[in-house]
Amino acid sequence: MLRVSRETGERMDGMSLKRILQLVLLVFGSFLALSDVAWASGGNELGHFLPLWSVLPFVGMLLSIAIFPLVNVHWWEHNMGKVSAFWALVFFIPFFIAFGSGTAIYQALEVYLLDYLPFIILLFGLFVVSGGIILRGTLRGSPTVNVLLLLIGTALASWVGTTGASMLLIRPVIRANEWRRYKAHIIIFFIFLISNIGGSLTPVGDPPLFLGYLRGVPFFWTMRLIVPMGFNVIILLALYYFLDNYFYRKESAPELKGGREPLRVEGLHNLIYLGIILAAVILSGVLAKNPAFADLKTGELYGVTLFRHGEEKVVLPFTNLIRDVAILLAAFLSIKTTPQIIRNDNRFTWGPIKEVAILFAGIFMTMIPALAILHARGAELGLTHPAQFFWATGVLSSFLDNAPTYLVFLTTAASLGATAGVQTTVGMVASKMLMAVSCGAVFMGANTYIGNAPNFMVRSIAEENGIRMPSFFGYMAWSIGILIPLFILDTLLFFR
Repeated sequence: MLRVSRETGERMDGMSLKRILQLVLLVFGSFLALSDVAWASGGNELGHFLPLWSVLPFVGMLLSIAIFPLVNVHWWEHNMGKVSAFWALVFFIPFFIAFGSGTAIYQALEVYLLDYLPFIILLFGLFVVSGGIILRGTLRGSPTVNVLLLLIGTALASWVGTTGASMLLIRPVIRANEWRRYKAHIIIFFIFLISNIGGSLTPVGDPPLFLGYLRGVPFFWTMRLIVPMGFNVIILLALYYFLDNYFYRKESAPELKGGREPLRVEGLHNLIYLGIILAAVILSGVLAKNPAFADLKTGELYGVTLFRHGEEKVVLPFTNLIRDVAILLAAFLSIKTTPQIIRNDNRFTWGPIKEVAILFAGIFMTMIPALAILHARGAELGLTHPAQFFWATGVLSSFLDNAPTYLVFLTTAASLGATAGVQTTVGMVASKMLMAVSCGAVFMGANTYIGNAPNFMVRSIAEENGIRMPSFFGYMAWSIGILIPLFILDTLLFFR
């Protein structure tokens, strides 16, 4: 890994306030030029007023994640919070001044309270609960054993969620391969399969599919994705097996001392808490369709109104409160009832969840203009063919939150006026279009570390356990080389 000198690191730490202010003022001046037009236009969507270059703070955030760890990893580890806050403020301060306090505060509260907070609470709950389960005994990470572990995790992902399956399986996979020298590829395929593609079959599997369920897609409709999902899983597992065999032959397995210890699982009571988390997520979707918790005509959820700005308001739904309290309760019970020795042997620390919380705080704020533009102008993209929906949804889901991206293209597909297919609350969607949007959002979340919630967490846990993972761009080299050709095959076979 490249490193700069201490002098360079000190210069980075000493970045002048003047330069930061100049950048903020530059963005502010551009926003200010738009403000009169925005307010003169009244109640139109925000995305119609924001130019494409308003996503530059988001691009800056991504480049920071990609480049700074390569340039000076020590500086990055101690300053990632400042970098995240910097890019968030580069967007928010000019936005606040140009569009007014009401619009800015409304957008910030909405993204943090309704998107970021549930995201972090769910990750936190699953991270804590899974850290209380340990697989003991002799499990040697041969290619065959690793394929079996990846297959089990992929099968679990659709039923406990990609995040749940990732958190359950990542530590056993790391422990099984602890003796190996070459193991970054194992984690990369873990992210491809368990953290993403495995979550295709039910709304519980991945957040985009859950949003589709809330919009009227039948719960088991997503089982139709088993054919493209199965095709991808078979190809990836076969490719992984040959690649792992290549690396495995370059290593010499250490001799077992004291014989083979039988496999056993400790901390199984945490499965109860995992069940509570999953039940809370499913229940929030069920209650969202109950007239006691939502206006069934408009789909608006009842809750506590936290902020009003004109006709817009930020409402914290009762369904969110019930779900999040249940998840936090499950995490609390897991901490209290799990012997500390299990977490110690699992090498459980708070570092990975802290890193994800810090970086995604900046990502969620800087994503506001990108998602607003996509929501307002998505119908202008001229998409009419399943292959176009597959790639448009997938490419954007690789960098943006795949849940709202899915919803944008679901709505766009419904606007095409299909007369047969799946009836949703946003209109009739042709089955092949819905399949393309669903597969794009779920499959291509694997293209980058930030494409899906568990990707970054898995990478952080692996690095904390001494596995040297590829950089942001290094990982993309793997995904472009392996996944993109596979997705081209998907296009030719399923979305022509």
